[in-house]
Amino acid sequence: MTAPLREKDAMICRSCGNEERASEGYPCQGCGTFICVICTNRGIDLCKACREKQKTP
Repeated sequence: MTAPLREKDAMICRSCGNEERASEGYPCQGCGTFICVICTNRGIDLCKACREKQKTP
């Protein structure tokens, strides 16, 4: 008898906050954190933190 797998192939999108499969996303262009494919398809290529950094002079 084998133990059930406890691994999870999911990450939290640093743009929208949704939990998505890690293989279905892209890195933030600023810092490399996970951005889901839905946000990427919407043209978002920076996480919330990097977008905030760009707003400040």
